[in-house]
Amino acid sequence: MTTAETPDVLWAPEPGHAGPITEFAAHVRRTRGVDLPDYAALHEWSVTDLEGFWSAAAEFLGVRWHDRPSAVLGSRAMPGAEWFPGGTLNYAEHALTPGPGRADDDLAVVFAREDGRQRRVTHAELREQVGRARAGLVGLGVGRGDRVVALAPNCVETLVLFLAAASLGAIWSSCSPDFGARAVHDRFAQVEPVVLLAVDGYRYGGRAFDIRPTVDALRAKMPTLRATVLLPYLDDAATLDDTVAWAELTAAPGPLEFEPVPFDHPLWVLYSSGTTGLPKGIVHGHGGIVLEHLKALRLQMELGPGERFFWFTTTGWMMWNFLIAGLLVGATIVLFDGSPGHPDLGALWRLAEEHRITYFGVSAPYVQSCLKAGLRPRDDVDLSALRAIGSTGAPLSVEGFRWIGDAVGGHVQICSVSGGTDVCAAFVAAAPTVPVWLGELSCAALGAAVVAYDDAGEEVVDEVGELVITQPMPSMPVAFWDDPDGSRLRAAYFEDYPGVWRHGDWVRRTPRGSYVIYGRSDSTLNRGGVRMGTADFYAVTEGFDEVLDSLVIDTTELGARDEGALLCFLVLAEGASLEEVEPRLRRALRTELSPRHVPDRFVLIDAVPRTLNGKKCEVPVKKILAGADPDRAVSRGALLDPSALAPFLALRTPDPRDPA
Repeated sequence: MTTAETPDVLWAPEPGHAGPITEFAAHVRRTRGVDLPDYAALHEWSVTDLEGFWSAAAEFLGVRWHDRPSAVLGSRAMPGAEWFPGGTLNYAEHALTPGPGRADDDLAVVFAREDGRQRRVTHAELREQVGRARAGLVGLGVGRGDRVVALAPNCVETLVLFLAAASLGAIWSSCSPDFGARAVHDRFAQVEPVVLLAVDGYRYGGRAFDIRPTVDALRAKMPTLRATVLLPYLDDAATLDDTVAWAELTAAPGPLEFEPVPFDHPLWVLYSSGTTGLPKGIVHGHGGIVLEHLKALRLQMELGPGERFFWFTTTGWMMWNFLIAGLLVGATIVLFDGSPGHPDLGALWRLAEEHRITYFGVSAPYVQSCLKAGLRPRDDVDLSALRAIGSTGAPLSVEGFRWIGDAVGGHVQICSVSGGTDVCAAFVAAAPTVPVWLGELSCAALGAAVVAYDDAGEEVVDEVGELVITQPMPSMPVAFWDDPDGSRLRAAYFEDYPGVWRHGDWVRRTPRGSYVIYGRSDSTLNRGGVRMGTADFYAVTEGFDEVLDSLVIDTTELGARDEGALLCFLVLAEGASLEEVEPRLRRALRTELSPRHVPDRFVLIDAVPRTLNGKKCEVPVKKILAGADPDRAVSRGALLDPSALAPFLALRTPDPRDPA
């Protein structure tokens, strides 16, 4: 696929733009003697002189070292790049130390819940609360390297406990309380936590959900827990046997101190979507996240003191980890907990008006929903404070771009970005000095060497190819959890192109330096912006005695603006009937995964197509259903039973270009 036309420009920077990104370029010119007249030059320098760029970024962005590093890159191998060897620092210190936007009276956090509950927290209050939570964790014996996990919503207390854990050098991990018990256990049990923060329940879509039975079930399966801390969230009087109340944990004031840790000391564990086996625990380091998030928020997004930063997210998505980084640059972060559609789709736009949000982040499916509902926020609310809209979680459609420009406002920069949990950052993004072209992500992020590879591993421009990263980045994973020899990490990213990161997205890089993302090139299920691996799905379906085997396929087409159907193919045991098992399967998937991951259709088959080594053929089947030539989608000689493809060939949508 190629294109020669230049799309419409929907937003352009002011001529002579002055801001942090131009101040950074001036800093580089002054301290390094390198002239960088525009974003293209700045980006090129950032990926060709890694030592020069990242050392200048650390200086300019104010990284707080305890022990200064002996070098920028001890090794630049991928995987295994060694960043800032010898340097020690702490994430929480960057979020909590007084500075621009972080004076005692400055507003750190605005919290809003769907039922109208609100809270404002100054930096002085945040520091005091973190000191108390830190003292409580110390009292429970938590120290450097211990794991603290949270089954909790996007609220102030979750943030407080994370910062307290990080200040001690403990390792954080979180899941949203709407995750099912199996999905939470599959993640948390791997890291063997010592403390669990849990809420009594949560609110969503106007309903209250008590999750204390889930909490009890989890505790019984995690023997490493020393304590469970209960946060009354639905009911201020809620209790649960053998738990520590949040009020008790934070009863005593404590000193706000910061454990200096190495650059790559684990900060948190995020999780892959579990396409093959259990979700992989992705470990990020203090230094890589501090530096990447300072760079992204201060330079790419130009967020800083006096600004209000919002992203609609739960604690189970990496965008929560990205949102709270607003504290690093002195911005006020706006935390929202609840449904974006309750009582109607205008809820988040009213939130933007009420709190004078300047940078408003959502998912691409949310934009699409607003478009379909005919919303025109500019006619209903005052969005004069809003200067940028971020969109991620799925490709933003051309219609989505047009809708933002028309229904939200032409003054708003459309920041469609794409990256991943893998790096807790965006590879391709926007910049204040780069235009927004219709349907395109404006540029590669600074320090991200993003190119497209063809099947032969050759770089291509203006053609769809595999998104790869050819140079290391500081926030690439330190490791996968429980992967001592690094073999699982290498297999995840470096198996196809040795020494080059393969991300698993289809991308086209234009001659303008912009990008178009066409979705996943693997079998991850991305429904409503919520990614879930097929392994999570099979853990539920194949837990039924009646189900001998199963295959799930998300039929969303490459680059489609709307989601396709989610299909589940079942091999049933003798005597079992679809009519009897389907309702129970639907209930179990809704409860244990999410309502978004209940299939549109269940289809009976005789056998699931598998490779000779037993792997399910998810990607080949998806390609066949989309109309690809079956012989190009999969080598039949690589299949245990080639005849297992027959039902999928019968359902195939023929490609109109086929000679037949």
